[in-house]
Amino acid sequence: MLLCDIGNTSYHFFDGNSEYKKDVKSFNPATIKEKVYFICVNKNVHVKLKSLQNWIDLSVFINKNEYYQTMGIDRIFAIESVSNGIVIDAGSAVTIDVVQKEKYMGGFIYPGREAMQKTYTNISSALSYSFNFECDLDIMPKNSQDAISYGYLKTLYCEVMSHNLPIILTGGDALEFKKVFTDAKIDTALIFNSMKKIIKENEDKLC
Repeated sequence: MLLCDIGNTSYHFFDGNSEYKKDVKSFNPATIKEKVYFICVNKNVHVKLKSLQNWIDLSVFINKNEYYQTMGIDRIFAIESVSNGIVIDAGSAVTIDVVQKEKYMGGFIYPGREAMQKTYTNISSALSYSFNFECDLDIMPKNSQDAISYGYLKTLYCEVMSHNLPIILTGGDALEFKKVFTDAKIDTALIFNSMKKIIKENEDKLC
């Protein structure tokens, strides 16, 4: 079974054993002849795939009434296999979504690590620090690096912890955020797990 999560810059494949990526600009999806189950946030790629019968769009099997209209399909799939918990997808943006008793309760979007670091740098070169994800959030900082780290992380930490739910981390910066949310579980294959779940639930329609 070949799965593919298509973003703005890459095709992210999972073949059941390993993951690999192809560049959106240079990769030709028509070169793949086997059946591919995919989700896609890239509008141009989505149009291209409509003419390829072996590329099957799993987003059509989602009840989008359970989510809000402008919510990204990658974000939806990140929580489709979660029955109770908070999903933190730490990528270029950090998305936080709450699921209770298999019902989506809502969520919010926070700046990603790189985006926020650039914001501080744009304010002043004196604030051009990398974030210290191990700074003590129980103590007010007394140095610049921890001051910007605290400002970035404390609000997020307090909001997430207030829900008192299991935390699941995914995305490229999951390991960094694990330093803040020490009891969280890391699941980098969260979207692929949801894709498998949707395929299993719709086997009769996909035959």
